[in-house]
Amino acid sequence: DFSDEEKKNETVEQKKEARKKDAEGLLDSSKKFIKNIFDFRDDTDRDATIVAIKNDIPLKGATAWILIFAIFVASIGLNLSSTAVVIGAMLISPLMGPILGVGMSLAINDIDTLRSSFVNLLVMVVLSVLTAYLYFKISPLTELTPELEARTSPNILDVFIAIFGGLALIVARTKKGTIASVIFGVAIATALMPPLCTAGYGLAVGNWAYFFGAMYLFAINTTFIALATFLVLKILRFPMLKYANSKRRKRTAQIAAFFGLIAMIPAILTFISLLKQTAIDSDYKSYLKNETENVEGLWLQRERKDDGNKTITLYFNDEINETTTSIFRSKIKNYDSLKDYELLVDGDDSRSGEKLSLALDRAFEDLDEKDNVIAGLQKQIGELEDGITNLNQQIESKNSNQTVSFTNLSRDAKVRFSDLEYFGYSKVLESKDFINIDTVTVANVRWKVSLADSIVIAKERALQQWLKQELKLDTIVIKRN
Repeated sequence: DFSDEEKKNETVEQKKEARKKDAEGLLDSSKKFIKNIFDFRDDTDRDATIVAIKNDIPLKGATAWILIFAIFVASIGLNLSSTAVVIGAMLISPLMGPILGVGMSLAINDIDTLRSSFVNLLVMVVLSVLTAYLYFKISPLTELTPELEARTSPNILDVFIAIFGGLALIVARTKKGTIASVIFGVAIATALMPPLCTAGYGLAVGNWAYFFGAMYLFAINTTFIALATFLVLKILRFPMLKYANSKRRKRTAQIAAFFGLIAMIPAILTFISLLKQTAIDSDYKSYLKNETENVEGLWLQRERKDDGNKTITLYFNDEINETTTSIFRSKIKNYDSLKDYELLVDGDDSRSGEKLSLALDRAFEDLDEKDNVIAGLQKQIGELEDGITNLNQQIESKNSNQTVSFTNLSRDAKVRFSDLEYFGYSKVLESKDFINIDTVTVANVRWKVSLADSIVIAKERALQQWLKQELKLDTIVIKRN
């Protein structure tokens, strides 16, 4: 029995060992499979790559004319907002040569190639911007198209385009059997030609913001393409340039390392800056959508974000009280990228002023009506008014030319102008040249003594306008007793 148990245990151990070997074999096979897919070191032609990149650096002869014509074509495409035309110009652009030269020379410590790459790149940039400037200066179309506007300010996606495009280009460039330059243009030139054309447009129309924004975008793309080239060639262990003089080799290596560091620091800082700005813009849009839209009783008329002063201003088309402002300010703290921003809330106080003015007018009208109701309810005054009314009617009946009841007119005048103490009107004949005679309507009034002269003048002007409407006259003279 004991021997049978030992045999069983031995069989189990053998099965475990077999499964372990199978698993290890599967893992090794997977590793080999993945390595065959992604490992490109064995497919690299180092010498041919270096020679090809160096040959693309110089700007001379046909290369210069190709660049000029490509810039003209790209400028026309941007001017017409035609993506197809812009892509056509990208395919023939020779801008990539010096940029790859910068990355390669830093990777292999080739100071002469680095100097040559910088000089040719500078010449290409100046020539491109001047060509675009000349085109937009003579072009009758100078409006800002969407294609031009898209290149006036960089964002984080432009950095990713430069990084991954640069990686794709240099990997393709190092492959045995050089890939056609058209593929290189499709892979990366989209990030280079349009910004230079836009910079020329900014110069032509005198807009320095467009110029510097486009050149900033070009600088970002150039830096990250060169950085991608540097990293790939380092990974592929391209041979370092050797010098007969060891001191010169060491000095050259130090210079190359210095330039490499100088190139990487702005690239890293730019990437971080754009990443932060993207986060700020994203949180800003979310805040506006989630916290200010569809708020009952409020309408956000417009908004403004000032990144320089770190302020956000909201303009509402209604009065905003302190409680509402505090709520908006507390909610902005929930957005990490906006915590350092000061929120300013501006309401339309004119609406509340209009409401207050209307309420004040109604209050005065109510007060006047109450005073007159009280006066009208007094029995003795009522009897006196009846007597006066009868007397006035007798007087008015004698004057057939009178068309408006003086009783009603005087009562309405008192209701509207409670400070009146005396009111009367009549028609007067007058002659200015002692030949022609005119009839003039004259209103005699007396106001409360306590009224200031300025108020009396304003009230008399209002009374005059009212009497013109009531009596349907063009002219009426107000005389003060």
